[in-house]
Amino acid sequence: MNKLLGNAPRHPGLWRDEVRAADYDWQHTPIACMPTKTQGRQELIHLSAQLAQLSQQGRWLVLINPPSIGYKQMLASAGVRMDRVLLVHAKDDVETLWAMEKALMSGTSSAVITWTQSLDARDNRRLQIVAKSARAMGIVLEDVNNHLPNDLHIEQGRLLGQPSFFSAIH
Repeated sequence: MNKLLGNAPRHPGLWRDEVRAADYDWQHTPIACMPTKTQGRQELIHLSAQLAQLSQQGRWLVLINPPSIGYKQMLASAGVRMDRVLLVHAKDDVETLWAMEKALMSGTSSAVITWTQSLDARDNRRLQIVAKSARAMGIVLEDVNNHLPNDLHIEQGRLLGQPSFFSAIH
């Protein structure tokens, strides 16, 4: 083994990937949580120029659970390198947050954008702790169309339970 390494330094800390200047810009930046009524379409349009610049760095733009809002066309028309876009489809909110954490911490991503239903206080705090050592820009797009008041949920339940609603379905 000594013959293979020769005079190379053997301390494992010397082989770490050091923080680059581009990474430092995003360190200690809180993750932006943006409520959206358009499934993130308007937010993505506003971010597309910045995402185009970030895609030129050669690192990944990670999109986690993007809805079908024509994001490919929006990003491509803004000049985003589509070969640097990584799509992640998670099966639930737990897996979604886990994927976001890993992408933010990996050092291989420039930006991580996640679509989710909502974040409770615990999940929000968890992401803010991750943001302290994140090496990428993080954005959470919360779908506010799914945040209905309890009274509206009860009203919808009552309407769906009426026989006339299901009379045509056998």
